[in-house]
Amino acid sequence: MKTALRAKYYVCVNNEGYAASLEPRKIYRALSDVIAEKHGMVRVIDESGEGYLYPAACFVAITLSPVARQALKLAA
Repeated sequence: MKTALRAKYYVCVNNEGYAASLEPRKIYRALSDVIAEKHGMVRVIDESGEGYLYPAACFVAITLSPVARQALKLAA
């Protein structure tokens, strides 16, 4: 799998204004969205199961081990 196609993961560090959609300390899978990133936003799969834009300041990017990445895929 090419690096550009690998899913990015973020942990929510601030859900102010998005309490119904984001859970603090939860890991979210992000979808690639270059335009959103240029505007300081990230597109994540939120509690609705859909990809929505949120301010990047709500998240911190994380790197998962292959084992953790596989576990998240299986849990989805």
